[in-house]
Amino acid sequence: METSIQKLDDYTDEATKTMLQKLVEKKWKFDLLTKRHLFIMWLTIFLTFIYTYWLYKQIAVPYAHSFAVMFSVFIQEKNNLYAMAIIIGSFGFMNVLKQKKDKAEKEFHALRCEIIDKSKDLWKKEEEWKNRHKVFDMMKKLYDINLFHESK
Repeated sequence: METSIQKLDDYTDEATKTMLQKLVEKKWKFDLLTKRHLFIMWLTIFLTFIYTYWLYKQIAVPYAHSFAVMFSVFIQEKNNLYAMAIIIGSFGFMNVLKQKKDKAEKEFHALRCEIIDKSKDLWKKEEEWKNRHKVFDMMKKLYDINLFHESK
């Protein structure tokens, strides 16, 4: 468990600390998947641009007089098949990462909203209720998780 969450002895109970830890873990998972998706997306765009430029320079310009010749030169080069497979594969992987990222975002947002909705139950005592903003501030400052409002 995170040390900053463990140090919340006066403000929360163990169940709330566990929920906050799970929320932090879901946030990390969402951030990691967001970074991976962004990297693969830009890699796919870069590879597609480079491959299209190469096709233009090596096949389209020299054999522009005949589409049949251009197509046969394209088919004869076996590296075109590998390049297309890599680009299509990276596009597919990008879409898989997008789906995983969206799922992780939904899970993170659902748990965050659950903590916000149950805040009256999680901080039952009067003293805990008055000090819950310190927990919320700590979560916002250290983990960039807003527990004050349900909107993203």
